[in-house]
Amino acid sequence: MARKIVVTSGKGGVGKTTVCCNLAVQLAKRGFRVAVCDLDFGLNNVDVVLGVEHLALYDVVDAVEGRCRPKQALVQHPQYPTLYCLASNRVSERYISPQAVRLILDAVAPQFDFILIDSPAGIEEGFHRAASCAEEALLVTTPHISAMRDADRVAGILKCYRFKSVGLAVNLVRRDFVRRGEILQPKEIETALGIPLVAVIPEEDKLFLENVMGRSRAFRGLADHYAYGRPAEEERGGFWSSLRRGRRGEGKR
Repeated sequence: MARKIVVTSGKGGVGKTTVCCNLAVQLAKRGFRVAVCDLDFGLNNVDVVLGVEHLALYDVVDAVEGRCRPKQALVQHPQYPTLYCLASNRVSERYISPQAVRLILDAVAPQFDFILIDSPAGIEEGFHRAASCAEEALLVTTPHISAMRDADRVAGILKCYRFKSVGLAVNLVRRDFVRRGEILQPKEIETALGIPLVAVIPEEDKLFLENVMGRSRAFRGLADHYAYGRPAEEERGGFWSSLRRGRRGEGKR
């Protein structure tokens, strides 16, 4: 039975969907059966990020409203055969209940090891719809005050859901800004939000849409955390070891 993990954020623009899709790709590359369910009905761009928008004949709303079977709404990725996308559409006036979506995910869960649920940003109805379908959560933020403030609100609500685990991914981190003290260090964010840090993802242009298939060491480390229970990247001597080496080098000059 699949582990259902909701990927969420306090505000838009922090790279939540990119993190979700890269995590899915890395898990699939390790041989796990993965489905990405897009429950962000406002933006609904998981299929675009994964590059399968031209293959989607049905979406999760079609499955909920009985126009197709849940299995028919799944789109297999052409490059990664164990990766599937469950797309969504722009639902405006129709109400889609959490219970209805949960039934769809439960129906396909036996086919997968992981179901990643891309949640809308914020704490409105769509967030609760996505969160109520999951058993674990990954909160994505950036090291900026506005993102931190919104992430703090989401963190408090996530704790009320009593998930099996809640992890924190700090995205779009620039080493030079951290060295100069212009942004918070991820460990400071972890302490402020009270959520364990599981990934520190640097700000690099190559991590976005044109190369979303996840060549980054940070995404590989995040996948290892969920797949094998390995510690966060910075505890294994990755991103932040290089930052500390840089600081020591600056001190010698």
